[in-house]
Amino acid sequence: MNSNEEIFALLQAFQDGYIHRDLAHVDAFMKLFIPDAEVIGTNGVKPGVDEWYTSRDAARELVQGDWEFWGDLRLNLDSVSIKVRGDVGWIAASATVSQTIGEENYASFLEFIKEYIEKPGITAEQKLHYILRGGTNTVYELRRGEKFVWALRLTAVAVREESGSWKFAQVNFSFPTIYFPDVRIMDPD
Repeated sequence: MNSNEEIFALLQAFQDGYIHRDLAHVDAFMKLFIPDAEVIGTNGVKPGVDEWYTSRDAARELVQGDWEFWGDLRLNLDSVSIKVRGDVGWIAASATVSQTIGEENYASFLEFIKEYIEKPGITAEQKLHYILRGGTNTVYELRRGEKFVWALRLTAVAVREESGSWKFAQVNFSFPTIYFPDVRIMDPD
């Protein structure tokens, strides 16, 4: 097997983990990553904060959470791009995340609001803006149907270990957007 095929097999093992979502196998799945792997989820903004994990052990939290609560991740393996130079390979794949979200999302959002209102350090105006934006988005999206399919990009770096096996050194999940991004830094200093 050549390097491209070996990296493709690594990517297939990644996809299989996300298809089967067997929580008893999370630790085995995490062996697809080097110990100091960096895994950046869709909510990752800064290293070590939210969904920007800087080690395999920390990234386990993301994988377990994805398997328990996230939608159905499907990589487009037919059009994946794999480039290799020596013992380093980089991967780019389009994907989708599908999820059925029903009427209970209204109640879920209302429960979130109850908790959000009590958060310290946020002005009343900021809270109201956030609640209005989230409420409007919830109503808009649920009116479009309960089946949600989001486009996703997965980019990754794989490295060949001394044993000859390929492992992920970095994985980044990202959603494309045509509107203003959800995260905005108000005070860049």
